[in-house]
Amino acid sequence: MTPGRVYRTRELLAFTANPSRWAKRLVEQGVLRQPCHGLYYVPVPSNFGLVGPRTDELLRAYFDGEPFLITGPYFWNALGLGTTQMFAVSLVYNHKLTGHVRLGGGRYWFRRVRFPTPTPIEWFIVDLLHNERHMGEDTSGLDGLLVRALRDGRFDARRLGEMAEEYAHPAERERILAAIRASGKAS
Repeated sequence: MTPGRVYRTRELLAFTANPSRWAKRLVEQGVLRQPCHGLYYVPVPSNFGLVGPRTDELLRAYFDGEPFLITGPYFWNALGLGTTQMFAVSLVYNHKLTGHVRLGGGRYWFRRVRFPTPTPIEWFIVDLLHNERHMGEDTSGLDGLLVRALRDGRFDARRLGEMAEEYAHPAERERILAAIRASGKAS
């Protein structure tokens, strides 16, 4: 088994005929860890002790290969549009389920949301506007900062317009299209 990789119980059939019993024994011995029912991983040794799997690896196994997208304040703040908020939970879009889940010591807010794959940076602007009410900070200057960023060429106005047309709600779409027009980048 590869350290840091998360395995579903059925994947353990490659190692034993009775994966549930074998995994339970290895968890008791400390060889494996169980972040939630049906998932197992071998911890990665580091200078600071044993480390669990990366978040994307954990979610890959949890969603069993179905597409998912980690988003939220970390990505929105990186857009440079004036937001600085942080959430105590990770926001994860997927096509299967919605709800709050504790998984491997982390807290996740799963939401069934459509998203493009691959995901262009302009899509995160649509996502930010959609989640603006959850930010808990003053975002009144957001539209002006978006206009300035478009003028400076930090975002592709054409792609942003496409993302707004396909993924934004009507009010968000109009804000984005108004910012594109105001930036002089409308095509």
